[in-house]
Amino acid sequence: MTVTIVGSQLGDEGKGALVDLWGGAADVVARYQGGDNAGHTVVEGGDEYKLSLVPSGAVRGKVGVLGNGCVVNPRTLFEEIDTLRDRGLDPDVRVAERAHVIMPYHRRLDGIEEEAKSDSGVEVGTTGRGIGPTYEDKAGRRGVRVGDLLDTNVLRDRLEYVVPQKRALIEEVYGLAAGDECDVESLVEEYAAFGRRLREEGMTVNCSDFLYERRQAGDAVMFEGAQGTLIDIDHGSYPYVTSSNPTAGGAATGTGVGPTVTGRGEVVGIVKAYLSRVGEGPMPTELDGDEREERLADRIREKGGEFGTVTGRPRRIGWLDVPMLRHAARVSGFTGIAVNHVDVLADLDTVKLAAAYELDGDVIETIPATTEQWARCDPVLKEFEPWPAVDWTTVAEEGYDAMPTNAREYLDYVSGEVGAPVYAVGVGPDRAETIELVDPFEQ
Repeated sequence: MTVTIVGSQLGDEGKGALVDLWGGAADVVARYQGGDNAGHTVVEGGDEYKLSLVPSGAVRGKVGVLGNGCVVNPRTLFEEIDTLRDRGLDPDVRVAERAHVIMPYHRRLDGIEEEAKSDSGVEVGTTGRGIGPTYEDKAGRRGVRVGDLLDTNVLRDRLEYVVPQKRALIEEVYGLAAGDECDVESLVEEYAAFGRRLREEGMTVNCSDFLYERRQAGDAVMFEGAQGTLIDIDHGSYPYVTSSNPTAGGAATGTGVGPTVTGRGEVVGIVKAYLSRVGEGPMPTELDGDEREERLADRIREKGGEFGTVTGRPRRIGWLDVPMLRHAARVSGFTGIAVNHVDVLADLDTVKLAAAYELDGDVIETIPATTEQWARCDPVLKEFEPWPAVDWTTVAEEGYDAMPTNAREYLDYVSGEVGAPVYAVGVGPDRAETIELVDPFEQ
């Protein structure tokens, strides 16, 4: 049995909370794309764990796998593992030998290139973690893979080929001074040491074979996506996207598990009850029109803690965008959805969502293919009766029927428009504050 967790919006939907909730029934939790630009917050018993690379299932004592579709910063990986161990956990993390490694020169170039784009007015708003440049090297067949760290001679060969190119790019194209990020000897020393630790702790795997063997042994596998559908490199608002595929198809290519396996499993779209975005790009439902809307956005932002887990940047806030959800459901084939942060919208004067868009005089029900067209879309808003703030902990204990009637009407509408039933509703950050209607592992 497999369950794939997909972000339905622009990231920050609360995927980690659902991975944590349903991860109890999983034996293995595998990340299939992205790197330490992800930001997953897991809360258990009042303890908060902020993870950017280690799969969220580590908090539940599950085997965590970073698949071949991920890009791995060993510095971040071991820092997170050591922090979890200091807090009394014993994370079991395996890393695909085919996964690519984020090197210091990738991070340097990420910052340089984003600044250059900013000067041209086309900045993307990256996290600066080197994700894009690492995927560029992967596609350009000049990357360093995790398996290369295990053999110092191979690692040196890779670096002696690629580092002069990076030095030339920094110095001759951008006119800046290259630093330690382009020192082959220091890179070999540091990253060979990472390779030794990976080997000594038995962390590297052939991801496809490893997951095949676990499934053959009867293990349940959860695939954990990072970011969201609308920043998918193929299906998002290009160029304001990440460099990988957060959509469900990425689970197969990013782990080496065939699509006939993931396709027979459950695919759950995670939805935030409103919309948030970090970085640049269109956002038709954004609350930024006048002082009243900006005050409302501030209220939702503060109540929902809408600040980037990785960057700390305040997120842009908007009403729920149903055309976006329709697109996400069609691209990934949702079998169910989970809706988080319903409590954040309590006690508002009114609750709205975009039921459709108006573009050049036409009403459309899903996002257009080009970002330029999407930026011209005006939301067709539908208004709902607001719901009161209640004791959400009690509601979570009593179940879905205990939710305010107006909140349930809102959720029923969203479910109907997406064409997938509600599997869970988040009314607070803790695992115990998620109302579970369906366990996807039991479907």
